[in-house]
Amino acid sequence: MNGIKFDFSNVFHPNIENGLTEEEINDQGNRVQDIVETIIQNNPGFLNLPFTRVYIDRVLDLKTWIQSFESVVVLGIGGSALGNQALQTALNPLHYNALSKEIRKTPKIFILDNVDPDFIASVLDQIDPKTTLFNVISKSGTTAEAMANYLVARGIIEGYGLDPKKHFLFTTDPEKGILKKIAEEEGIKTLDIPPSIGGRFSVLTPVGLLSALASGIDIIDLYNGAKEMHKRVTNPNIWENPAAFNALVHYLYYQKGYNISVMMSYSNKLFLLADWYRQLWAESLGKKYNLKGEVVNVGQTPIKALGTTDQHSQVQLYNEGPYDKVITFIQLENFERNIKIPNIHCDLPELSYLGGKNLSALLNTELAGTEYALTENNRPNLKVIFPQINPFNVGQFIFAYEFQTAVMGNLLDINPYDQPGVELGKKVTYALMGRKGYEDFNIEVENKLKNKKQVTM
Repeated sequence: MNGIKFDFSNVFHPNIENGLTEEEINDQGNRVQDIVETIIQNNPGFLNLPFTRVYIDRVLDLKTWIQSFESVVVLGIGGSALGNQALQTALNPLHYNALSKEIRKTPKIFILDNVDPDFIASVLDQIDPKTTLFNVISKSGTTAEAMANYLVARGIIEGYGLDPKKHFLFTTDPEKGILKKIAEEEGIKTLDIPPSIGGRFSVLTPVGLLSALASGIDIIDLYNGAKEMHKRVTNPNIWENPAAFNALVHYLYYQKGYNISVMMSYSNKLFLLADWYRQLWAESLGKKYNLKGEVVNVGQTPIKALGTTDQHSQVQLYNEGPYDKVITFIQLENFERNIKIPNIHCDLPELSYLGGKNLSALLNTELAGTEYALTENNRPNLKVIFPQINPFNVGQFIFAYEFQTAVMGNLLDINPYDQPGVELGKKVTYALMGRKGYEDFNIEVENKLKNKKQVTM
């Protein structure tokens, strides 16, 4: 089966001035080989997940029950939501929820990844609680946003006099946490989040598999794609390993001051893969300390963009602004559907050249134009090419970028699997919202806020 391809031509000299050279890559070859072998030896939780049937089989066991509902509402945030959104957008019609049940055949999927009351209410207005399954995703069971939405959903279910164990499914830690405790006490079904896998690496666990299966996505083929990419990314030869090669490209440019990584999709269906990538790259690599405990404040800022939309909002900056960006295009070669532009106004040269052409041809020509302009302006850019959109290719993409992130973390000499910078904000939220055990911290926070210099207009 043909899979995704990577084109690194436009990060090299002489295609761009001051581009990378083969010597720069080869100089790092032994180091990258050691990193790849170290990752394999350390076996981070995501690495062999595609070869583990236990999680996928547990989700498949629930298929009939899950697909008996009219709606499935995912309550999660960050790594508990972004992967779900990317899978749904890529592998289902963009108007999936608007399709009739006769055409859709599977439940509507809603993903509540915020606590904005207008947003939450807009989704709740669209569902019938009596025919809805709420999938609560939180490894710890203490994520404020997911748990607040759980309590809102729980209140609605109980308000209708419905049995919670018939309308809730918890995806959580297999052994501990408040969701596990509630599930055991009340007989609510659970799915396990592997303890060794952090949220942003969890899309191929039940975190992402449940909603994918609910909407009819082939989760086995998703795993098949990840398995195939596993072979490619565990190859110690840097010139045959696209994930390690991509990490090294970004690392070498980062060392030259390119501290922004743009992912620009020329496919609306693949656009949210860039959202998923943003969290993976930012939360994994943005670190204050290296592994020696030294303050380094490293990290490459990920930006998402959509072609052609953002040709008219961002590309001016990419072409003529600071030399601080590495751009990754996502290209789709074969679209599921196509539209031919009619031959109208054939006497007007400003319009006639479009007649008879397909929109897909125009879209990919626009990509080629942007790629050409960036290269002419000596801006490093590369492509990830999807022959078509299917679970196999999406599984490949996910696994490639997870491994790439692990390699980049090692190149930067930081831990790519923790997120200490997120914790303080969580603790402040707990304190200000009155969580038990945070009383003293609440006083400290309130005092600092009260004594803070104010500049308002």
